[in-house]
Formats: sequence, C-alpha cells, structure tokens
Amino acid sequence: MSQTVTTRSQQQCFGGVQGFYEHHSVVCSGPMRFAVYLPPGASVEHRVPALYYLAGLTCTEETFVIKAGAQRLAAELGLALVTCDTSPRSQRFPTDDERWDFGQGAGFYLDATVSPWSSAYRMRSYVTDELRAVIDSNFPVCRERRGIFGHSMGGHGALTLALTHPGLYQSCSAFAPICAPSEVPWGQLAFSRYLGSDPGAWRTYDACALLSDGHRFAGELLVDQGLADKFLDRELRPELLEAACARVSQPLRLRRHEGYDHSYYFIATFVADHLRHHAQSLRTP
Repeated sequence: MSQTVTTRSQQQCFGGVQGFYEHHSVVCSGPMRFAVYLPPGASVEHRVPALYYLAGLTCTEETFVIKAGAQRLAAELGLALVTCDTSPRSQRFPTDDERWDFGQGAGFYLDATVSPWSSAYRMRSYVTDELRAVIDSNFPVCRERRGIFGHSMGGHGALTLALTHPGLYQSCSAFAPICAPSEVPWGQLAFSRYLGSDPGAWRTYDACALLSDGHRFAGELLVDQGLADKFLDRELRPELLEAACARVSQPLRLRRHEGYDHSYYFIATFVADHLRHHAQSLRTP
C-alpha cells in the first residue's frame, strides 16, 4: 500500500474480501476507520468501480457491512463497497456526547466552520478528498467509476455531495434521506452548531436548496422511503425533494413503500435495487 493504512481485520466473503482498516486523517485531526469490500477478481490488472456508502446517525463504518447484506450481490456485480465512520472519534469536545443526534456519530457530512467543531468535524472533505485518495491509492478500484449512496443522515450526505461535486460520482441513491435539513429539527440542530446561525451558510448542505441554486446531478437520483418510518413527516420530508427536482427537471425516481420503517430491515429489502442502479451507471463502457 502506498499510504499508511492499518489493517484491522480481513475476512473472505462471497469469494471476495471484507476488510476493516484505519488510517491517520489530517482532515479530521486523528485516526479514522473505514471498511472496504473487494469482489472476486479485483486486482491492479482488473480494477473495479467503487461504491461509497454513508451511514446515518449513531452508526459506524461497520453498520452497513454487518446489517445490509450487500456483499453477495456486490460480488456478482463486481462492485467494491466503501464505508466510513460517521464522525471523528479521537477528538473530543464539550457536549459531543450529550445527544444521540449531534456530535459523536453525527458529523452530517459537512465541513464545520464554528469552533471547536471546525478543527475536526470535516466529513465532507474527508469523504470527497482524503478518503477517496486513500481508497484510490491503496485498493484496486477504478478512479473514473465511482458512486455514492447512504441512509438517513447519510442519504442527505450522498445527495449533497453528488450535487456539489459534478463528475466525481457517476451514480447516486439514498434510503430515507433527510431531504431538506434546513427545514427540519435534525438539520437545524446540527447546522446551527456546526455552521453558525446564518441559514444562508446552510444551503450548500441542503439538497433542496442546492437544486434551487442551480446544482444538478447528471444521472437519475434513486430514493426509497418507507411509509411506516417514524421520522417521515418530521425529519425526512421526501415530498420537498420531489417538488424541488420537479421544478428544475432533475431526474428522480422516488419510491414509497407501505409498511417499511427506518431500520436496516428496510435497507436490506431494497439494497439489491440500489446496487443494480449503481452498477448500470458504473459498468465498464
């Protein structure tokens, strides 16, 4: 490996390898953990597309790996799966563990501008720049074929990073994303503390605002939402994303599912559809 990456563990999985790793992050001011699933046959001579998954509140780099059951189909489709932690863990700040929806495990995939958070809570730069460079340099992935998806807070992250980094990701999807964080309690809590009290500074981390401000994703956005999700009306608000996409002709496939909640049972049910959605865009020309 060309950069210093520590292997925590590696396991054979559906003919490929599920690995867990750690490296020192300059962006996040300390060690960060991530996981990579490499499908069978991945090698320097046969590089594979990389699909990045961003987890939700309270989760870690292990949550999707353990609960979603995505490796079997990723092996068949020839996709590498990359997951990362949801916030810095080594830097501790006052109040960072007082709430489950702010601080530890709740980095919101943004670059904080307010002290003390700005010294470590820089998950946007971590995912799009530093982690990407680590993956590209140390694993047999194709640097021109990259997708991103996520759940809840991570769905918000996937949408906003795809919209603000044209060309970096060739595919994007989300499970139950926080669609308009500036308009809901989860986002308002995090944004006011990480970014300050001016709502104008929040727009670059709000998918609906980004669409209104002229940002577009080149492909179709796939979003799945369970209608038994207890956070649906208060925090997620998919109808706002649907309206924002319609106003600017951004392709969106929003699927609503009766009876499904916010859990990983919901994700496991529809993850195959998401992997196929990404594979279609990321396959070798």
